[in-house]
Amino acid sequence: MKKRKKPQGGPPGDRVRGLLHDIYKNRMIYLLISPFFLIYAIFWIFPIFYSFFLSFHKWGGVGEKKFVGLFYFQHLLQDSTFLLSIKNTLIIWVLSTIPMVILAVVLAFLLNGAFLKGKNFFRTVYYLPNITSTVAIAIVFANIFGNKYGILNFLISRLGFDPVQWMSLTWGVHVAIAAIVIWRWTGYNAIILLAGLQKIPSSLYEAASLDGASTFQIFRYITVPLLNPVIQFVVITSTIGGWQLFAEAQMLVGTAGGIGKSGMTVVLYLYNQAFGNRQFGYGSAISWALVVIIGFCSLINWMITRREVD
Repeated sequence: MKKRKKPQGGPPGDRVRGLLHDIYKNRMIYLLISPFFLIYAIFWIFPIFYSFFLSFHKWGGVGEKKFVGLFYFQHLLQDSTFLLSIKNTLIIWVLSTIPMVILAVVLAFLLNGAFLKGKNFFRTVYYLPNITSTVAIAIVFANIFGNKYGILNFLISRLGFDPVQWMSLTWGVHVAIAAIVIWRWTGYNAIILLAGLQKIPSSLYEAASLDGASTFQIFRYITVPLLNPVIQFVVITSTIGGWQLFAEAQMLVGTAGGIGKSGMTVVLYLYNQAFGNRQFGYGSAISWALVVIIGFCSLINWMITRREVD
């Protein structure tokens, strides 16, 4: 007769006592890792709850806080600059994320190909933009998209067309910021996608080749479906990063947002309100509105990119 196993778990009190006993038994280990959790709690957990608290108060950084309830959240819906910042951020996100993800998938597929020599060199080169200073990147792209002496206008003039006043047009500013995002993050996402590609069994590619499938067919019907979970991750993280766009816009067009505030992103507006106008309560309300927007957009992207693979 087989011995019956004891059910896992137990009363909550016993589990708590068991946990406390394990902590006491391994107290030296917990003591050694405790600085990380203390720093995380002070600089990450506490600011999250404190910003939520501040969103219901009027406070300029010093003095007494004045409770205003939901006033700031109601004001957000009537703030034309905030609504414009949402529009700008959304347009820049569309212009940058869609081409970036497509380019990253293609690059990862090429880097994973058996025909490519010097793979480590190309992987390093494609990742370099991600570790380059944002200030340096912004300076380079300011010279590329410059109205008078920009490299791009020089090439356009050589082709016989009139120069484009990139920094004086709303869509030009959007394109310039999106170009910075694409150049900086395509290689980073390609490396993540490459890691996912290397987990796909090579036998599937060999079988498809023997059946006469072309490179495009292999890419379309094998690579993309099996890589879909990694693509979902890249799209969601790109969505989060796209809505948090700040340094690229600030360095390229300044804190005022450029011509017609076309470069005013949500986080740049948050920065202006909190640290420029010292309205920390309103800045906190903007940050929590951004949390809701990112969560909503991430959910939509997840639902669009989700696909069952048999």
